[in-house]
Amino acid sequence: MNGLPRARAGWLSIFFLVVAFAALPTGCSRQQEAAQAPPIEVGVIKVATAPVTVYEEYVAQTQAPDTIELRAQVTGLLQRQVVADGARVSKGELLYQIDPRPFQVELERANANLAQAQAALTNAQQTLDRYRELVGQGFVSKQAYQDAVAQQRQAAAAVAAERARVREARINRGYTDIHAPADGYLSQSQVRPGALITAQQTLLNTLYSSDPMYVYFTVSEEKLLALQKSMPAGSANDMERERFRLYLTDGTEYRFRGALDFVDSAVDERTGTLRARVSVPNPDRMLRPGMFVRLSVPALSAGSAITVPQKAVTELQGLKTVYVVGPDNKPQARQIVADTRAGSGWVVEKGLAPGELVVVEGLPKIQLMPDATVKPVMVAGTDTQPQPAQEGEADDAQASAAATPPEDRGGTRAPPPPSQPPQRARANAG
Repeated sequence: MNGLPRARAGWLSIFFLVVAFAALPTGCSRQQEAAQAPPIEVGVIKVATAPVTVYEEYVAQTQAPDTIELRAQVTGLLQRQVVADGARVSKGELLYQIDPRPFQVELERANANLAQAQAALTNAQQTLDRYRELVGQGFVSKQAYQDAVAQQRQAAAAVAAERARVREARINRGYTDIHAPADGYLSQSQVRPGALITAQQTLLNTLYSSDPMYVYFTVSEEKLLALQKSMPAGSANDMERERFRLYLTDGTEYRFRGALDFVDSAVDERTGTLRARVSVPNPDRMLRPGMFVRLSVPALSAGSAITVPQKAVTELQGLKTVYVVGPDNKPQARQIVADTRAGSGWVVEKGLAPGELVVVEGLPKIQLMPDATVKPVMVAGTDTQPQPAQEGEADDAQASAAATPPEDRGGTRAPPPPSQPPQRARANAG
């Protein structure tokens, strides 16, 4: 009975030895395959310093400088609308007309009352003149003379009151014609002829000015300080002042540029932002009030900086990494500091030196086989024909291309989509 466990233990020892010997070569298989495999072709660029301008972008909304609500000053029935909805009007142009007949009658009544008061004043003045001669001769008592003086003054006051009523009636009669208070464009009429108009309450229409057009946006305290530092102070050149570019909702750039002409005097305590305004010429009325646009302005201009394409950067948990090909054609992962975007790339502040080769194409291959040797192929920009990175590698490149499937060959690369205006990346965009 004791021999059976001993035999079983012996067989188990033999089994584990066989498994250990079988697994021994596999630990080195990956390194052996990496050493024996042909070099992996990757696209690289040689980083260099160049002038860089970084643009800051803001979401903004247009607003007319003058937004005037048209309301009547008198109550009455709307007789007619003179100008069509949406028409361009000039200052003083007739827009609406309220039925003037009741106000014309009131004006005529006021004129009649004024004439009656003037007649009474004339009679009182004549009586006063007559009493003034007789009171000295003793034919009229002083009391009668004083009464005549009072009646003359009362009649004069009545004339002044009636004249004021005439002026009021004439003003109300004029209010029946509603004119444009400024140049601009009308919106849709809120009333139609025949409707009852209540004085200072009923909204008839809204008048918008169009040239120039205001564009409002919000900016943080930090961005505002950087923006003010980058803007030329006291420049008389319009080209230097008008630095803001506008992009419409379809992505097209507006042909006129805007100038910053207003920044709010107080910071919103809840959001830590300020409201700012850009004035933009709008002669063709392409910009309408209430439109959403994007504002772009140069926020940072560096005379010498290194930029790498966005596709060359791997970002994980806030850390950015690129792969650099060393002299031994071995890719090395390297962390960089890049907090600013310039178009479709990153502005590298730290981690790269001019002349180094950065991998921009073939990253999945070297991430799967980090120990493999690579064959760097220069990519001019990001969308041209690849060229051998070093002299003497042309023959190797042709041989490798012949053995590589068509879909993996480094032929002509399609150009990337057109880059949007560069913008500065915000870590705390919220």
